[in-house]
Amino acid sequence: MASKKQIFLPIAVLIGGIGVAGAFSAMKQPPEEKPEQVIHPLVEAHPIVVAPMQLNVDSYGLVKPKYTTELVAQVSGQVISVSDAFVKGGFVKKGEVLARIDPNDYEAALIESEANLARASSALEIEQAQAHVAKKEWQRIKDNANATIPSELYLRKPQLAEKLASFRAAQASVKRAKRNLERTYIKAPYDAIIASRDLSLGSVVNPGSKFGELNATSVAEVRLPVADNELQYLVDGGINANVTLKAQVEGKPAQWQGKIVRSEGVIDQRSRMTYLVAQVQNPYSDQRTPLRFGAYLNATINGKVIANAAAIPQHLVKDGRIAVLNNDETLSFKALNVVREYNGKTIIDNGISDGTQLITSALEYPTEGMQLKLNDGTPSVADTQLALKEE
Repeated sequence: MASKKQIFLPIAVLIGGIGVAGAFSAMKQPPEEKPEQVIHPLVEAHPIVVAPMQLNVDSYGLVKPKYTTELVAQVSGQVISVSDAFVKGGFVKKGEVLARIDPNDYEAALIESEANLARASSALEIEQAQAHVAKKEWQRIKDNANATIPSELYLRKPQLAEKLASFRAAQASVKRAKRNLERTYIKAPYDAIIASRDLSLGSVVNPGSKFGELNATSVAEVRLPVADNELQYLVDGGINANVTLKAQVEGKPAQWQGKIVRSEGVIDQRSRMTYLVAQVQNPYSDQRTPLRFGAYLNATINGKVIANAAAIPQHLVKDGRIAVLNNDETLSFKALNVVREYNGKTIIDNGISDGTQLITSALEYPTEGMQLKLNDGTPSVADTQLALKEE
């Protein structure tokens, strides 16, 4: 049998351990109670700017001359001279001689016509004198004549009419000869740039033979396609609206100012667009940045002006409403009057005032009146410690 010492010793050790544990437990202080913190969603907000805004319409097009003329021969002959400026890309002035057809035959025809005119003029003068003598003679003998009215033939009126007709025909012949002689000069009808030349020195031409093609440099035109729903943003359908044309010239951006002068009045069957025509005066006047024919341009047409409007990122507008931050940092929804959605922006003209704080942060479950906290850009302690730790 176990002795009493073996029985009571473990019991005593157990009781002593319990006592020591109780003593240590009594010495430990209870944890300090911290007040419960309410954490509000952190958001970013930016003020909305309300100001006058112009609703412009973007388009594009190719530059073309307003006037293009095909030069053709009106008389036949051999080309005996060609101007040095009559080359593709050359600039010519109005009335400048570009080429000359051999004029010898036409000069001879003019001399012959002038000679015929001189003969007809002399014959007419002689006949007028004879008619005058016949009239005087009739007045002298009319008292003894049985007939009271002289005959037309006696007064030489038919002869006079014949000579007058011959004279006028000779005049027409001279006029025709002068015109044909003038047509041996191939002249520029206006200030132009040469688009093409089809004949050279020594070529023989006939009426209708093509010499080349000219493009007038006084006015350039650009056909600008505009979607039908975009026309509502233009005043009077865009007629007389100013337009800014932009392109790259020698790798640098350049722009020109033009004006919409007309609408083509129909919808293109292929593109379903309405074409407005813009004009630019003297496109080649600026030698550094000429508006060259054939250039591709981007265009901005000036449209209607809204007195009080704002542009809001399109992704922040949901069902015609936006979320705004009130002065007490609560959320409110504002209903908007949407005028236009354009280039990722929603244009509005009613529903908000200037300086309204637009919430730009994404909220998972936004509700009317929910309490928020504005992110003022100051980093929190945790963020600061994390940044220091990473360094």
